[in-house]
Amino acid sequence: MNGKRITRENVQKKKKKILKVFFCIIIFIVLMISALIANEYIILDKNKTMNLVINNKNVTSNLKKDIIIEDDIIYLSKQDIGNFFDKYIYEDPENNQIVTTYNNKIATIGFENNVININNSQKNIYAHAIKANDTIYLPISEMKDVYGIEIDKIDSTKVITMDSIENEQKKATVAKNSSIKSSTKFISKTVDRVEKGSYVVVISETENGYTRVRTENGKIGYIKSNKLTNQITVREDIEEKKQIEGKVNLVWDYFSEVASAPDRSNTSIDGVNVVSPSFFYIDENGEYNENVGQAGENYINWAHSNGYKVWPMVSNAGEGMLSVTSEIMNSFNKRQELIENIVNSCIKYDLDGINIDFENMKKEDIDLYSRFIIELTPRLKEIGMVTSVDVTAPDGSETWSQCFDRHVIGDVADYIIFMAYDEYGASSNKSGTTAGFDWIELGVIKFIETEEIETEKIILGIPFYTRVWTEDSEGKVISNPAIPMNRIDSNIPEGIEKQWDDKLKQNYVEFENNGNIKKIWIEDLESIKEKLSLISKYKLGGVASWEKDMEDENVWQLIKELLQI
Repeated sequence: MNGKRITRENVQKKKKKILKVFFCIIIFIVLMISALIANEYIILDKNKTMNLVINNKNVTSNLKKDIIIEDDIIYLSKQDIGNFFDKYIYEDPENNQIVTTYNNKIATIGFENNVININNSQKNIYAHAIKANDTIYLPISEMKDVYGIEIDKIDSTKVITMDSIENEQKKATVAKNSSIKSSTKFISKTVDRVEKGSYVVVISETENGYTRVRTENGKIGYIKSNKLTNQITVREDIEEKKQIEGKVNLVWDYFSEVASAPDRSNTSIDGVNVVSPSFFYIDENGEYNENVGQAGENYINWAHSNGYKVWPMVSNAGEGMLSVTSEIMNSFNKRQELIENIVNSCIKYDLDGINIDFENMKKEDIDLYSRFIIELTPRLKEIGMVTSVDVTAPDGSETWSQCFDRHVIGDVADYIIFMAYDEYGASSNKSGTTAGFDWIELGVIKFIETEEIETEKIILGIPFYTRVWTEDSEGKVISNPAIPMNRIDSNIPEGIEKQWDDKLKQNYVEFENNGNIKKIWIEDLESIKEKLSLISKYKLGGVASWEKDMEDENVWQLIKELLQI
């Protein structure tokens, strides 16, 4: 009897233990479900007055300031527009207005009149910029043309949707009444319900039979893919077509402000796809000048007949341009006047792009020069023009190197051209190479890694010249004239042996002449080949050569082969 009693008690204990474990599991599952629902609720409803959905992404939690809605006008703060649309949005104190750029638009809007200026064309709107709680707000619902967006305000669910009209959009019809879930998990929160026959915006399809969608209420979630039908593409992605397919092979064709464009009729340059003649410049009075004339028009016709694109230079020519350039950069109105002149020239002469070659500028104007490029690029893009900008190596003097924000220029312009020459230039009091390989490669690495510029936007500028350095017996530099590549050998006496410098990747000669020492770091086909190797190594956008008529005639075939043009 005792044995049976003990057995019965053991069974009872086991039953109690099993029930205890079972109830613990149930409680754990309930807690997990509650936690999941709670977490989903926090994620979905971390909103302010309104939810903001931009290109099918709920960005409400990223808003810096509240959305303001007055008289059906939707206002976003300057900070939020900077975050979502234009990181270069700018307050212009000269005219008490906001300047914003996006793709091929530049717009200005003030704080008093219901007017917006888009690409130099004025348009009446129903609101203006306002200030509230020390914050600048812009009427984004009146600026749809600037940012290329569609806006829908859904009052019933407190959602505002903004969709780029350049992005692909697909829609589908709901085949049966369904719940839209917050995730594809077995247990997930219902974020919306859709009825048979309603439409949803298709965002993406998953691998487990679900489709991520946006409902008519602006809610984002998941639905079983088999509950959707009649999927159609409402609009396609609008992709910007590159003017140059493959690598750019540009050559600068310089002639002074008082000379005419060269006559290149009945000639061609093998492999070149862009020419950059020196047509335009700013003079010492800050005036924009054209040096085109009939010779220039003939030059453009010659280039186009050979299939070359024409990106003329715009330079701040001559000495003493530091203050003149600064005055232009420091005025929004003067920048716009210059930009308007450039745009008009592009249209007048049927050009393909522009090469901005501003040098010798004040370090303190670095952001304002960037503003010039930021404001110029959309105007050129609107008319199908390419913007290329010349910059020096990252390390150097204040007015030669530290005046460029290479990151911003490289981000905004179509191409940034690294003028990889004058490592030791005309003003140097020490003899040295014009463009040593090690110095150039270091510069390229800084453009990519430090300045964070997309490699395909970087064009490597190479020299078709070098300098003949003359030093006295004490090693002092007496002269250093620039000598074209095709005349270097005539400056080297017969019998002088060239020495290859494997660090600089070029030949070097040194010899005595009338009691002085001559030093030449030679630019030839060997040195050019080494420089061009950096384009494939770092996947750069191409090459630019300074300047036409200084070259060894065989260099064009070399460039064509190495760049596979």
